[in-house]
Amino acid sequence: MDLFVLVDALLQQVLQGLKECYEQALQRDDVKAIIVTVAPPKPGFMLVEVLTDTVEAVRKPSVAPIDGLTLGGGLEVAMAYHARISTPSAQLGLPELRLAVILGFGGTQRLPRLVGLSKALEMMLRSKPVKGEEAHDLGLVDAIVSPDELINTACQWALDILEVKRPWVKSLYKTDKIEPLGKARKILKFARTQARKQAPNLEHPIVCINVVEEGIVSGPRARLWKEVEAFQGLLHSDTCKSLIHIFFAQRGTSRVPGITDRGLVPRRISKVAILGGGLMGSGITTALILCNYPVVLKEVNENFLQAGVGRVRGEAKGVLDYESFRDVDMVIEAVIENAFLKQQIFSDLEKYCPPHCILASNTSTIDLNLIGEKTRSHDRIIGAHFFSSHHATLEIVHTEKTSPQVIVDLLDVGKKIKKTPIVVGNCTDFAVNRMFFPYTQAALLLVERGADLYQIDRAVTKFGMAMGPFRLCDLVGFGVAIATGTQFVENFPERTYKSMLIPNMQEDKRAGEATHKGFYVYNDKRKASPDPEIKKIVQKAREISGVNVDPKLSDKDIVEMVFFPVVNKACRVLAEGIAVKASDLDIAAVMGMAFFPSYRGGIMFWADSLGSKYVCSKLEEWSNVYDGGFFKPCAYLAERATKGALPVRILKLIWSCSSVVDSEEFEPEALVESGVAHQKDNSVVKMGLEEAHRGPEHLVPTIAGSLRFYLMACHLTRAAFSALLLVVCIIVVLNMEPVANSKKQIPVILGRPFLATANTCINCRTGVMEVSFGNMQVKLNVFQAPNNLMRERSAY
Repeated sequence: MDLFVLVDALLQQVLQGLKECYEQALQRDDVKAIIVTVAPPKPGFMLVEVLTDTVEAVRKPSVAPIDGLTLGGGLEVAMAYHARISTPSAQLGLPELRLAVILGFGGTQRLPRLVGLSKALEMMLRSKPVKGEEAHDLGLVDAIVSPDELINTACQWALDILEVKRPWVKSLYKTDKIEPLGKARKILKFARTQARKQAPNLEHPIVCINVVEEGIVSGPRARLWKEVEAFQGLLHSDTCKSLIHIFFAQRGTSRVPGITDRGLVPRRISKVAILGGGLMGSGITTALILCNYPVVLKEVNENFLQAGVGRVRGEAKGVLDYESFRDVDMVIEAVIENAFLKQQIFSDLEKYCPPHCILASNTSTIDLNLIGEKTRSHDRIIGAHFFSSHHATLEIVHTEKTSPQVIVDLLDVGKKIKKTPIVVGNCTDFAVNRMFFPYTQAALLLVERGADLYQIDRAVTKFGMAMGPFRLCDLVGFGVAIATGTQFVENFPERTYKSMLIPNMQEDKRAGEATHKGFYVYNDKRKASPDPEIKKIVQKAREISGVNVDPKLSDKDIVEMVFFPVVNKACRVLAEGIAVKASDLDIAAVMGMAFFPSYRGGIMFWADSLGSKYVCSKLEEWSNVYDGGFFKPCAYLAERATKGALPVRILKLIWSCSSVVDSEEFEPEALVESGVAHQKDNSVVKMGLEEAHRGPEHLVPTIAGSLRFYLMACHLTRAAFSALLLVVCIIVVLNMEPVANSKKQIPVILGRPFLATANTCINCRTGVMEVSFGNMQVKLNVFQAPNNLMRERSAY
């Protein structure tokens, strides 16, 4: 779905205009039927807040022609029409549950009556769209025609309804597709069981099923208001906020400050070469071929080459030398993690590849500067870390010498092969692996301090992870864990916990799932079971470490002790400039590692919800209890937890913000250039400084920007404007305590007669600020989470 199209479709003027057109059409005798379309370039039928009851109850037949994307509220409105005509390529779906809300415009009641209960639940709970042909087979649309015939067919269909040549169908009252009540209850019970099994921590799938059931049992008309109430209740949930953050953060990864804002155009990549036909190399080759990139796959001997080509889904040209590399536009090296071998490969690539060719490495641990040490092509060397073939993320790693053009080119390739790119700087193990290295280390520390390793896995899985740290360690193998650990011990000895548990496991001939024995034992179907023999190995590690066994930890303690070190490491990554945006690390946590639950918003979003002061205090507490620097908070985290006194921060921000109006002529662009606002168009502006923190210090630049940008007050001097802001902010701070349903009025006196008084209302519970004057009202979301860790936030 195109986000900006969705926002545009929600504009009140459009909705009001549609309502007025309907009223006019109903009053005119010469209008026999109604066809509603969306003008290009807007894909699909995206209008949402039309009263579907009005559409369904009009005295003249209404037909919805559907082409392109028809998702969410757009499909809900279309279902209220008396017929739907679609093109074969149209996509129809209800993705609301991906954002932790349910359908709110009658969709939970109309869809089961159009396609049947089982398919309706599948479409809603899986949030997966269907193509036009399948929609026709299901009964969701009434006919399939070509795009050229769409409008004419819809018009004729509407006239046929009027002339009683076709049925006048009101979907809310259809019953022929609804299963008998007894069978329907069984279907709903099964769906509820599956939803609880697959997402035990999520409320919205169960709410959706309950609303559907009430409509089946009590009738659809009585349950439309129940649907609206459920939708509104879920809309303000923490889960919804988290998933909306992920929605926007994922779309923001391709915008890289200082790179994508230069106006560079991606070059065409006509041919790609892959070195290494192992699991990773063949997986990358397959991803490229499926997106129509011609690929050359190189291996060192015929046996390896045949095995690699055999793993590829598609046709790849297999070679044993570099002669075919003379006309490639990009090379991706995917050989074993050996620095000397990679140095030799890149030296050879420089000799055979054309000067414009991008030289990329899939390494996950080796410094790119070391890899390119023997070349002169430092400007075109870049990291392309694919994690694994099924992961949806591509970690793009650049050095200080990597050309911005090369980064833009790889961003474009990532987009075309349907990967979410995350651009990071060069460092040990890069951003994602480095951030999550403490995850397993913290778990090992807890086991050696007395915790049960299976309890740790259960607690972490209950939190929402796909698997716990020890099950994950078995999956990837102990060899990988030791290789990664060695890198960190060499580079950060003071921050690394040196556990004896993994070496003891290796002594006992345990290597993980591949050998059917690790922290768990595995049967022939690779099903994991706890191993009673593990207690002896754990006890031996505790004796070698010489530590005292701690009392039993709660699940909450375990989750915090496992993940707070990850937050701490992520803060280091941000502080060192390895990652530009905290939201990128959230996407890396959710999609790159395929591990952190998306409904918690990512590792940094989750930490923000707890507050950096709490996270830092717990790390300091554990650092004092356990010797060593593993838990010690980094300077970035400590600074956000103990930043200077509130009045000092406010005064500094006021003076900084007032500088944008210290000129004779004020231009809106001044706010954008200074960082106080992000301008999307003439009417939509996201307020807030990149480095500002939410809470009182976030409100200061927001108020400064909103009062000056929206109200266009008189041209005050910098000192006068600062004084005005100081008064406003003192009042804001006095009212910042979160109180349920608290709404404080803050008067702001302005200089111009026609804007003599404006009211600024702060809702301290929701963090919404409203600025109203005359007939105009502006609403800004201002999140109340003091001491936040994130340097930018998506606007909800």
